[in-house]
Amino acid sequence: MAAACRTLYGGPYDFEEAAVTDAPYDAATEFDRQVERLVQLGYPELAATAEETFRDLVAPLRAAAVRGAAGLPAPTAARVPFLLVITRELIPVEARLPLTTLAGKRKPGFLDQHYADGDLARFDPIKELEVPAGPAYLLFDVDRGEETLNLPPSSALEVITGQDRLPLTIDEGLAFVTLHPAALAKNKCFSLVGSRCGDKRVPALWISQGAPKLGWCWYGNPHTWLGSASARPDRVGLP
Repeated sequence: MAAACRTLYGGPYDFEEAAVTDAPYDAATEFDRQVERLVQLGYPELAATAEETFRDLVAPLRAAAVRGAAGLPAPTAARVPFLLVITRELIPVEARLPLTTLAGKRKPGFLDQHYADGDLARFDPIKELEVPAGPAYLLFDVDRGEETLNLPPSSALEVITGQDRLPLTIDEGLAFVTLHPAALAKNKCFSLVGSRCGDKRVPALWISQGAPKLGWCWYGNPHTWLGSASARPDRVGLP
């Protein structure tokens, strides 16, 4: 990853540069970067609102991001202190997915053809997550789940909850890849066990044709290249 990609606003966090220079991590600056990236990607337009209105909407979460990230290490490719999650209440998944890319790539993310029309909307957050109502919220200590590679989601969920953590939803997975594209890498992809629709399917983000792909796998099937992402249980919504 080129050192030039680490900027205050816009591009993804440069994990290699941070490791080499031991650059300090500042949660307030990172929150501003995440907001700026969403603005540059066109989230205000997708939400049918003005840029200033979008910024004002998420601004109350800035202080909570600083508090919640206190004591957490700087971002790496596998784990980040927090994410600003935009929900489908504000922008549909289908509109946000094409704005995801792999690190250093341009091909847009896409939806697996095995989702039937209207199928994606049936995948709701599981009740254990207590996802805040509203258009945006914060998620903390997010990990792509490398230790659960080659475990079926059913077993991975036991590992995750045994660590007092909870799985990610589709909205949260999209936020992860949108704000930190390096999180999705070859043989290091992840299921989103926090979104279910009442059957044995589990949404997952993996790489196909050089781009992020939102597909699904079976709850009881393992894959060597697929783990299950997780985060700290607390999710902080707008006041």
